[in-house]
Amino acid sequence: MKDEIKHVTIALLLRHGYQGLRFRYIAEQLGVTRANIHHHYGNKLNLCEEVIVEYVDRTLEAWTANWTGDSTLFEKVEGMMESNRKRYLQFNPTGRTAHPWSLIGRMRLESNVIGPRAREALANFASELNRLVIAGVEQAVVNGELSADAPRADIALQLVAIADSAGWITQDGGDFSRLEQLYRSVIRIVDNAYGRHGR
Repeated sequence: MKDEIKHVTIALLLRHGYQGLRFRYIAEQLGVTRANIHHHYGNKLNLCEEVIVEYVDRTLEAWTANWTGDSTLFEKVEGMMESNRKRYLQFNPTGRTAHPWSLIGRMRLESNVIGPRAREALANFASELNRLVIAGVEQAVVNGELSADAPRADIALQLVAIADSAGWITQDGGDFSRLEQLYRSVIRIVDNAYGRHGR
């Protein structure tokens, strides 16, 4: 039951935000009583903190595997984009943006009310993602994929900014295509300016 509650809570947090979430909505979706949800989590803060922390941890685990692997920088960027696409389609199966899909982006809007553990998880996500991407760009230089004069911090900053804004980019664009264009354009620019393969 706890996993079902958490799964529904993610969708409802995306749709209603923390302040708009009600145990009644969760209970209605699951066909259980509100008392059942209170029994497992006590209150909304406990439930949401657990959901947000686990979500951030799972996302970081997947992105750590992507960014620390042996693939090229361009394959790592592609992997990050495909991770975004998978989550996007989970909440927007038609391919048109009907619902928010980035829980991290959504919860950042309410960071003042979500609780200290959740706030810490979101802050950790931002710094850890930045660290992973910088290390990935550094590795691309070490491997000879990028030239030694590649501005590592600038490249990483662009990639992290796209990842951090992914939910809003798809919201503004109406589908995933704008986000995909941004990822691919950064890959092309970096490759054209600093790529060393084939030279």
